[in-house]
Amino acid sequence: MKLSHILSAPNQLTLLRMVFIPFIVMGLIDHEYKQALVLLVIAGLTDLFDGFLARRLHQQTRMGQYLDPIADKLLLSTLFMVMAILNLIPWKFTVVVFSRDIGILGVSAVLFAIAGLRDFRPSIFGKLNTLSQIAAVFFVMLYLVMPSPWVGSAKTVFLRMTFAFTILSALHYVILVGQRMRALGAEHAPPDQMKPAA
Repeated sequence: MKLSHILSAPNQLTLLRMVFIPFIVMGLIDHEYKQALVLLVIAGLTDLFDGFLARRLHQQTRMGQYLDPIADKLLLSTLFMVMAILNLIPWKFTVVVFSRDIGILGVSAVLFAIAGLRDFRPSIFGKLNTLSQIAAVFFVMLYLVMPSPWVGSAKTVFLRMTFAFTILSALHYVILVGQRMRALGAEHAPPDQMKPAA
């Protein structure tokens, strides 16, 4: 791994997103909800700009491809856990989010170790799941600052969307991994096994 990859602007923004996590958590614990919300918004902006800068500056790296989703998962999973502990959301949402992420992490590690599978790009359902989680966390925290009816409704809608997309994306991930494993097997199959039967 080159030092220039770590020091690139997009990866620095991604690492900065991780730095914000404990301060957002401390804001929630100390009931400094406005501070926590502002830091969450800034963290969200780093998520937007790191990808933009990577493409704009032609600094797309393998490290960034792995680091960006790791930063997202650390931020979102940590906040779902903390919000459940503080009774800001029902535990069922946190359990579903963690079950999916731990399951995908375990399967990915096993498939990488056994079959060398490296293609773990997120599906459309995975991207929708991440967006719904971000929106759910945002509206839960916004409701602490501005407890109006429409914010409460938005919070409920996005939490339910998170629950649905978490399950859908997990099922779709299983299908995608199966397809990628078959494709990987076909690439490594001997030529005589790839010929169609007469």
